[in-house]
Parts: sequence; structure tokens; C-alpha cells
Amino acid sequence: MKTSVRLAGICAVLLAATVAAPAASAADGTKSASATAIATVDIQGVQVDKQASDATKKIVGADAKVAAAAANVCGAGYTISVSAARYGTYGTTYTWTNGKTTGSSYYDKPICAVFFNDTGVAHPMRLKLADNYTATPDVEDSGTFSSYAGPLYQNRGYCGQAYSYMKVGTKVVVDNYLTVGACN
Repeated sequence: MKTSVRLAGICAVLLAATVAAPAASAADGTKSASATAIATVDIQGVQVDKQASDATKKIVGADAKVAAAAANVCGAGYTISVSAARYGTYGTTYTWTNGKTTGSSYYDKPICAVFFNDTGVAHPMRLKLADNYTATPDVEDSGTFSSYAGPLYQNRGYCGQAYSYMKVGTKVVVDNYLTVGACN
């Protein structure tokens, strides 16, 4: 699907959204805000976890304006892209963090997930976000959406998983898990 069509659909949902200004650059080209321990790299104005997969960096780079709009769905402070997955022409899942640690571990960072419908037509969708602790219940959003499922939040979700599902007609076209963050 063309970037302009996807961007137009997202912008219609996010009319008043703005992107936070990037943090100051370090000498090596990485960026990190004083409130975050996550080193980032700037990809066309979008801050991406330096340890993010090459696939995530490629998705953000291919559609930086769409990725920035996705961050705005999560709200203020969620400005660091952690992971992303594109599912053909059907949808794209993005996860974001504000980089702040909410517990005793580096991995205890709040996560927001959004699953965008890239078709422009309403379809049954489901997004589920699990954090990295088994005692915490998963959060979920499901229904028939033309724009996106979510946003969903986990307080300590950096090493969790985002599950995306979409059905077009009687065919399941997205049924995938995405690891959140650069975890071993």
C-alpha cells in the first residue's frame, strides 16, 4: 500500500498529534534522553532503540512519518521505537517506550503497542500485549477496526510480546507474535 494512503489514514485519526523533539546527539550519532537508559539512533526524525532489530529499523525508515504518527497514538512520552513488524499489506504493529525504568530491572520499562490496519477497510483485529512477568495479566483490544487496535500498555513490558491478529473475510491474514525490545 502506498505510503501516502497509509499516512493519510493515520493522520485523519491523529489530526492534532505532534512528535516530541529528539534528544541531543552524542558524538557517535546515538541519542539518549536524560530520563532514559536506552541508547537510540535517529532514523529520519524517529528515535529507535539502538538494539532494535534491523527489520524494525527498516520498517521505521521506510515510513518514518507513519511511525511518528504511530508514536502519537500512545501519547506523551512514548517516543522511542522498540520494535515493529509489517504484515504484508494488511497491518503494521509498533511498540514504543518512554525509556523510564519502572522497577528494579533495566527491562522494567513501560511499553505501548498499536496494531495499524493498513488496508483502509474495517476488519476483525486483535492486539494483545504481555509483559515480561508471568504474574501480570495480558492486556487486549479486539474488534472490527478500520484504523488500529490499541493502544495497549504494560508497565514493565520491555521484554514482553505483542500478538497481532487480523481476519479478512474468512481468511486469517495476520497471526503473529512480536518480541518487544532487544531481549535475550
